[in-house]
Amino acid sequence: KQLVGHHHPNLATSLNNLGLLYWSMGRYDQAEPLYQQALEMRMQRLGQNHPDVAQSLNNLAALYQSMGRYAQAEPLYQQALDIKKQLLGHHHPSVAASLNNLALLYQSMGRYDQAEPLYQQALEITKKLLGEEHPDVAQTLNNLALLYHYQGRYEKAEPLFVQALEIAERNLGSDHPHTVKFRNNLQILRDILNNT
Repeated sequence: KQLVGHHHPNLATSLNNLGLLYWSMGRYDQAEPLYQQALEMRMQRLGQNHPDVAQSLNNLAALYQSMGRYAQAEPLYQQALDIKKQLLGHHHPSVAASLNNLALLYQSMGRYDQAEPLYQQALEITKKLLGEEHPDVAQTLNNLALLYHYQGRYEKAEPLFVQALEIAERNLGSDHPHTVKFRNNLQILRDILNNT
């Protein structure tokens, strides 16, 4: 702030990045004011409808979700999604990511009926734009499978877990953290199925 002043464009980015660091360390109380300042600065400088504003909204929403403050996260995720749709159209990888984020929030809140169509939209967009073998497709398949798992819809979850795992193994390798996570999710489900 001393070197570039309070209104320099890079200051909001630096505040956002520092907030991201604190968030990743679990230091949520330190991340929150940084994210809020970055959002406020970006809105003042860039207006309401800008990709950087959407990023700040998404980051603050993710922080609130991590803190269990779901009611505060939801409108921020929704606003970020609306901005991205307006700027990028409805079929863009960034829109798919926002749909996934909002679906994850609804899943965390137990609002499964609202999460499912968002995951399905994200999956459709991601497959169409990035191809069936993209790791983002695997992640969205895994998320949708988890939703079905939580609902006890095991017969719908298992093939999606298998598909996610196969894509990850082919494209990320068998030791990649996502591949390991997908394999574990599938094994947990199969353990449940074997015990029923």
